[in-house]
Amino acid sequence: MWAAIKSRLFGSSKPDEPSSGSAAPEAPAGPPGQEGGLTDGFGRRLPEETVDTVLEDLEIALLQSDVALPVVDRIRRDIRKELTGKKVRWGSDAESAIRSTFEASVRSILAQPPIDLVARVRAQEPKPFIVLVVGVNGTGKTTTVAKLADWLRRQHLSVVIAAGDTFRAGAIEQLLVHGERLGIKVVRQQEGSDPAAVAFDAVAHARAKHLDVVLVDTAGRQHTNENLVEEAKKIRRVVQPHLTLFVGDALSGNDTLEQVKEFQSALGIDGLILTKLDADAKGGAALSATFVTKKPLLFVGVGQGYEDLRPFDVDWMVARLLSEGTAS
Repeated sequence: MWAAIKSRLFGSSKPDEPSSGSAAPEAPAGPPGQEGGLTDGFGRRLPEETVDTVLEDLEIALLQSDVALPVVDRIRRDIRKELTGKKVRWGSDAESAIRSTFEASVRSILAQPPIDLVARVRAQEPKPFIVLVVGVNGTGKTTTVAKLADWLRRQHLSVVIAAGDTFRAGAIEQLLVHGERLGIKVVRQQEGSDPAAVAFDAVAHARAKHLDVVLVDTAGRQHTNENLVEEAKKIRRVVQPHLTLFVGDALSGNDTLEQVKEFQSALGIDGLILTKLDADAKGGAALSATFVTKKPLLFVGVGQGYEDLRPFDVDWMVARLLSEGTAS
């Protein structure tokens, strides 16, 4: 993301410098107590409209990186405050000041109170710890459930999966294949069965076998589909999950923002998982979703393998956003 911002701000735009031998016109003086801000190559403070142009370019670069407008406004305010507070010469000084303020803004947005999933599972009594996984069609939600099951298994926790997406037979079969590969039981019923009953059966199985975690997959639903949202609410009432996670697609940009807002309003969510982050060079979805929901990112998907679901790390994400090449 920073590469796009830097290109727009510093790639071609530069405050005009007077030709040699000509007198430099005076830039308007700023209000008392606001003598800082951007200066040109001669140390003169640039006009307010020039600063506004810089911030407008910043806004365009952020919007093109799928950063939601409320997040853009927050970052703009932070950078304007930084530029107002001290003199910054246009060029490397300005780039450093804007970059450092951008980084600080990003860190504060992403640094939501974390959820230590393993600690919460181990502390849960009585067992099992129940996780409800929701999201829209096409985000890789069912595959993410399998990846999360594998991650929990590698933390030495026992897991059972509830195949709660009874809307399509393919989802049930998909989970059965994953379960066989991973050695994890999948509780299922026939296509069209009541998904709340499937979740209930999985919880009963976990209690009987003294298992640590139940992962409840659900039908991928558009946030505007009231019937399927009501179905998810029924599952919540029946199994009373300890954690509800929203799975979003990083490539969906601002669509992810609208989806997560609706799910949070309808169901309440505790945390986020973003898939396909390996193919997302922009990174705006991560910023937007955490800013709007004030919920933490728990995991990110960075590939097709089971091991490619990684616990979210703020430093890693900031490094991606500040990369001037291809993020990895």
